[in-house]
Amino acid sequence: MALKSAKLHKRPPFNGFRAQIRSRRIKERPAMAKAGKFKGVTISEEVQNLLDANMDQVDARRRAREAFKDIQLSIDHWLFKVPQEGLKMKESYELNSRGLEVFLKSWLPETCPPKAVVYFCHGIARRLATSGYGVIAMDYAGFGLSEGLHGYIPSFDRLVDDVVEHYSKVKESTEFCTLPSFLFGQSMGGAVALKMHLKQPNTWNGAILVAPMCKIAEDMVPPWLMTQILIGVARFLPKQKLVPQKDFAELAFSDPKKLDLAAYNVIAYKDKPRLRTAVELLRTTQAIENQLEKVSLPLLILHGKADRVTDPSVSKALYEKANSSDKKLNLYDDAYHSLLEGEPDEMILRVFGDIISWLQEHS
Repeated sequence: MALKSAKLHKRPPFNGFRAQIRSRRIKERPAMAKAGKFKGVTISEEVQNLLDANMDQVDARRRAREAFKDIQLSIDHWLFKVPQEGLKMKESYELNSRGLEVFLKSWLPETCPPKAVVYFCHGIARRLATSGYGVIAMDYAGFGLSEGLHGYIPSFDRLVDDVVEHYSKVKESTEFCTLPSFLFGQSMGGAVALKMHLKQPNTWNGAILVAPMCKIAEDMVPPWLMTQILIGVARFLPKQKLVPQKDFAELAFSDPKKLDLAAYNVIAYKDKPRLRTAVELLRTTQAIENQLEKVSLPLLILHGKADRVTDPSVSKALYEKANSSDKKLNLYDDAYHSLLEGEPDEMILRVFGDIISWLQEHS
């Protein structure tokens, strides 16, 4: 399918929200609604109201992010302890070919050209940029700061097409067209990266997949009969939040201190999955699991052996079946799903070191 070129959206992305937040001169008072949610942090009542708002529409998510981002970036987590100096960061919005306004962000080394460019389908950014790599990222429609009903995926293939459209345009720009280009996908982003590769088998120099969603763990999927009922109901009530699910953060984070910090991702989707979204994720993982032998690009696959969200056995199958002569699988004892966010620092450093070593070998 041919993708139309995107049109730039000229509106300054954050000025309106900044003006609204600043003009209110928020008085610092203890939060009224969820006082214990952010340990050791005092949040004004007005900011708390923004965080408690319904996040289904993007304007609410953008207001919450603008009001809270300085607090979020100050949390005690290794990924965020990165100096701003030496980095060029850019944020913008752009209308894609479907008329949706998507949020875009990039991180580049300021003092030297990047060694390569990493195209994110979710994951870490600043740490890679400080290691000399350019990083390009976008929020999927319906997630983060991009337009769309929160957490709603009417078509996973359409979501992938949106990512292909933007990343292809950036990749072909004069600034980056001569540099090695790698996909980086974590969890659902791993499925996005694999689907991109299957659509563009000769486009990318390699992929880094962290706990990729090639198959959803059995504990996360409802019983067979309930799954069939939900698939049927999804045809009539696709946007309803009806799919039962265990607490994702508790399943994904092994370090209790990191689990407490998960609350600071204030615009993440935390409700029950919407029916159509759940069906699309299930179908996508089944399709990927049946096409593992078509994966042909250089691969670095990293997965925790104790992952209860995505099935590490399918990462093993991907490694064994992928039609690539350049592939590597790292399995980490006792590690959960969120290898780069939810593990003790020593594990995060180990995983990040493995990523950097692989990039250096392939750049």
